[in-house]
Amino acid sequence: MEPPNQQSNPFSNLHRQKLYPLIIAFVALITLFPPWVTAGFFGSLGFHGSVNGFRGWGIFSLLGILGVAVAAFAGNKTIAYDDTMRKVTPASFGAIALGALIFVLTKSSSHGPLAGTGIGTWICLIVGLIGVTLSLGLVKIPEK
Repeated sequence: MEPPNQQSNPFSNLHRQKLYPLIIAFVALITLFPPWVTAGFFGSLGFHGSVNGFRGWGIFSLLGILGVAVAAFAGNKTIAYDDTMRKVTPASFGAIALGALIFVLTKSSSHGPLAGTGIGTWICLIVGLIGVTLSLGLVKIPEK
């Protein structure tokens, strides 16, 4: 029997300093799917709807997610971040949080005063802030 090919799994040899931010960025990606804005208009229109994070300032958060992924897979995966990627990662997580924060602050002007902030926005903001604190070393990742 032939041993499994380690090259087929891109995460198999990923350094833990790159793996944890990648997991957090994946969670941030998932937060783009739930509603970022919920709107209910009852009456003659009878409309009730929601908007996910794949538009407006949510795209800024998506670009931050892509930045974390690029930083994780750039260069040698088995060693810790180099100096450049050590700066790119917290900046990318900052973009994730900033996209959600700006979305909250500008929501009423673009979606109307009756629109409520959806759960996806708040979770994305929290996940982005967690990523910033971890990537800056303010919270230490436990050793195995």
